[in-house]
Amino acid sequence: MRGIDLLKKVIQILAALLLGLLLSIFFSVALGTTSISLREVWDILFHPFRSLGGANEVIILKIRLPRILLAAGVGAALSMAGAAFQGLLRNPLADPYIVGTSAGAALGAAFSIIMNIRGSFLGMSFVPIFAFAGAILTMFVIYWLARVDSKVPVETFLLAGVVVGSFMWALVSFSLTIAREDLPKVVFWLMGSVADREWRDVLVLLPYLVIGGLILSAFAHHLNVMTLGEESAGHLGVAVEKVKIWIIVAASLVTAAAVSVSGLIGFVGLMIPHVVRMLVGPDHRVLIPASALGGAIFLVWADTAARLVVAPQEMPVGVITALLGAPFFCWLLRDRKKRF
Repeated sequence: MRGIDLLKKVIQILAALLLGLLLSIFFSVALGTTSISLREVWDILFHPFRSLGGANEVIILKIRLPRILLAAGVGAALSMAGAAFQGLLRNPLADPYIVGTSAGAALGAAFSIIMNIRGSFLGMSFVPIFAFAGAILTMFVIYWLARVDSKVPVETFLLAGVVVGSFMWALVSFSLTIAREDLPKVVFWLMGSVADREWRDVLVLLPYLVIGGLILSAFAHHLNVMTLGEESAGHLGVAVEKVKIWIIVAASLVTAAAVSVSGLIGFVGLMIPHVVRMLVGPDHRVLIPASALGGAIFLVWADTAARLVVAPQEMPVGVITALLGAPFFCWLLRDRKKRF
């Protein structure tokens, strides 16, 4: 009976978060420099076989909706990865960027911009392609450095991520000094934004988000057991090294995909899993999907604020998340200090 009650509670929480996400998308579509009534938004989104005729239809279906959905996807990806890394490293202060993939993505994007590599591949510009390639290459270098025999110790993996990430950031800093007229483009990408994105960007992120989410959810129970410690988890029948590899690869892939289409949007993977954990508890079978929905809601509204705060100009959404995330991190750090 107790298990049934717990299942009902979990379903209610996830359903509430999903409803919150759908409402967030609906209301945020109406907000912007050009205000559109909710009734008109409803007619445009749900009227079947409607063609793009009016200006508001173009604004909603070609400009705002893909941007909002991309923000939701990026928020979900970073939050899922954050929950997974926090569980794997057994540290609620961990962040998906801590493994260094973001630095590799930044270097790849900066290289593409500075070298003025034009054109596209499968409809995508080369900036996100180079960013994704840089993130994946960095992930493999970190994994190779962290591997000891056939094992990947968590401490070694974390140290390798910090070292390789620091080296990559040094190269990014060097690229900024030689960027010249391309400096504003590189800096804007590094600040994180989903402005001027299209449906193809959403389609690029979607498969990595779905596949990564399924993999992380499949190993959620193993993450629960591993919070007891790797040795205890091994005694309980968990293939610890196999689980670590799957979680590292899946979380790094969704992080790399998110960074490649949005730039560096910090603190989402730190804040949202921690807040959701306080609401739903530490069970990763609930925490991972709840974090995905919570992260999607958060970034949709953060991007809406980025569109409205200094309208008609726009602020990079990474600035909004940093303004909210830095005080949250200070509070979290202070709260942990009180426990010791």
